[in-house]
Amino acid sequence: MTLCWGLALLGLAVITWLLVHTGVTDGLDDSLKGFVTYDGFWHWNADGIAWTFSFWPMVGASLVFVGTLAFKGYRRAAAWVAALMALDFVLTPLLQALVGRPRPPWQDTLGLIHAHTAFPSGHVMHSTVFFGIAIALTRIFIRKKGVRRLLTAACTLVILLVAVDRLVLGRHHLTDVVAAILIGSGLVLIGLAAYSPIPLLTVVPQPLALPAAPAHDRRCAVVLNPIKVDSVGAFQATVSEIALASGWEEPRYYLTTVDDSGTGQAAQAAVDGAALVLVCGGDGTVREVCAELAGTGISVGVIPAGTGNLLARNLALPLYLRSAVDVAFNGQDRAIDMVEVSGDNMEDSHFLVMAGMGFDAAIMEGANETVKAKIGWLAYVLSGMRALMFPAVKVEISIDGGEFTKHRARTIVVGNVGTLTAGMPLIPDASIDDGLLDVVLLHPQRFWSWVPLAFRILAKRPHIDDTINRFTGREVIIRADRETPRQLDGDPVGEGKELIMRNIHGRLLIRVAR
Repeated sequence: MTLCWGLALLGLAVITWLLVHTGVTDGLDDSLKGFVTYDGFWHWNADGIAWTFSFWPMVGASLVFVGTLAFKGYRRAAAWVAALMALDFVLTPLLQALVGRPRPPWQDTLGLIHAHTAFPSGHVMHSTVFFGIAIALTRIFIRKKGVRRLLTAACTLVILLVAVDRLVLGRHHLTDVVAAILIGSGLVLIGLAAYSPIPLLTVVPQPLALPAAPAHDRRCAVVLNPIKVDSVGAFQATVSEIALASGWEEPRYYLTTVDDSGTGQAAQAAVDGAALVLVCGGDGTVREVCAELAGTGISVGVIPAGTGNLLARNLALPLYLRSAVDVAFNGQDRAIDMVEVSGDNMEDSHFLVMAGMGFDAAIMEGANETVKAKIGWLAYVLSGMRALMFPAVKVEISIDGGEFTKHRARTIVVGNVGTLTAGMPLIPDASIDDGLLDVVLLHPQRFWSWVPLAFRILAKRPHIDDTINRFTGREVIIRADRETPRQLDGDPVGEGKELIMRNIHGRLLIRVAR
C-alpha cells in the first residue's frame, strides 16, 4: 500500500509537468504574482527562510540527523535517512535540468538572476523529503499519540512554510512547488516500501550448548499497564511472536489496574511459575513489579513505556518496543541493587532509580497526568518552570550511621543510578550494582544560578561547595526542617520531613543486552 501511494504521488507529479508543458496551468501560475513581496519586513523574513532551507544548510541538517540516529543505535534508520537525502540532493538538479523550465519573469525585479531552472522547487523538495522522513520516523519511534500528532503537524507546517516562502519571493510558480511536494512525498513513501528503517531484533537467539532447560523454566509472564500502549492486542501479538521465536512458552498476561499498579500481578505471575516476567509501563509500574520479585530469583525484563524510563536509560536498554522485548527474551541477567526506603507519613517502600526531596519532587508532583499522557517528558519541563524557585529547606544528613551534618538545599536527590532524562549526568559516579547510594544537594542562590549549576553538572565537574554537595554511603537518613515534597522513581509519595534509605546489594535480576 505504501508503494502504491508513493507511485501515485509521482504519477501526479508527472501529470503536473504535462499540464505545465502544454500551458494549461499558465493562467493559474500567473495569477499568484500579485503575492510577491520585493522589500520590507515580509521580504526580509522570507529571505531568511529561503537561506535556512537552502542546499547547504539542509545538507548540514541531514548529516546531524543521520549522526544522531547512528549515535542512538538506530543504524538502519540512519542508513535509510542518508540514502533518501542523498537521492534527493542528486535527483532534484537532474529533474530541473531535464525539465528546463525558467524561473518566473517577475523575480527579475528582485535584482537576482538565478541560473537554475524552476521545476521542481529545490527548497521545497529538500524540505519535503527531510520533514517527510521526520514524520515517518516519528510514527515509528514515538509512542505517545499527542507527541506524534504535535510533531507531525509541526513538520507539515514547516513544509508549507517553505512552499509559501518560494511563492512570496517570486522564485517559483505554484506548479513548481506542488510538484516538489508530490515528488518529495512520493520518494519518502517509496523509500519506506523499499527498505524499512525499523530496527531488526538486537539479539539473535543463540543455540544452547547444554541440554535444553526444563519446560517450566521457559514459562514467562507479562505485566502490562494497558494505558501505556496504543493497542493491547497489538502489543500482546508482538510479545507472543518474539517469545515463541526465542524458545519461550506463550506468555501469560496480567494487566494493572487503578487499584493495583503491578504488585498483585507480579505476585500472581510468580505463583503461576514464571521464570521471566516482563513489565511494560512507566518507572512507577516497573518499581512495583521489581519490588515484588526482588529476591525471588525470577528475572525481570523491562519494556519502557513511560515518560522518564530512567531505569531503562541507565541500563542502556532499547526504548523501541520490539527491541526491548527482544532483549527481555534473549538477553542476559544482571544483578542490580534495590533501595529500601521509609519515612514519616508514608508506607515502607523501595526504589530502583532515585528518591528526592524538594524541587525535583515538586516537579513530579506538579506534572499533570493528562498532560504527561499527551506530550510525555515535556510535561516535566512545564512543571519544572513553575517550580524553579522552590524555596530552600534546612536539612540534616547522616551517612552510614554517622553524625548528622546540617545543610541548606532546594533539592536533595539520592541516586541508585546517575543519569536523568535527556542524559543529564547528575551523579556521574553512581552505579546500579555497586552497593552504594549517592546523595546530591543542589542549592542555587538565585534564579539565574541554575544556569552555571546546569553547566557544572553537564561538565561532570567533581568539586563541591555550597551550591552543589555530594555524599556516598550504604545507608542515608535525611531530615528536613519542614514538610517537603518527596518522590520515589518519579512517583510523588506525599510531603514529609524524613527519608531513611538502605541499599540492598544485588537484590534483583534484570535482563540486559548481551
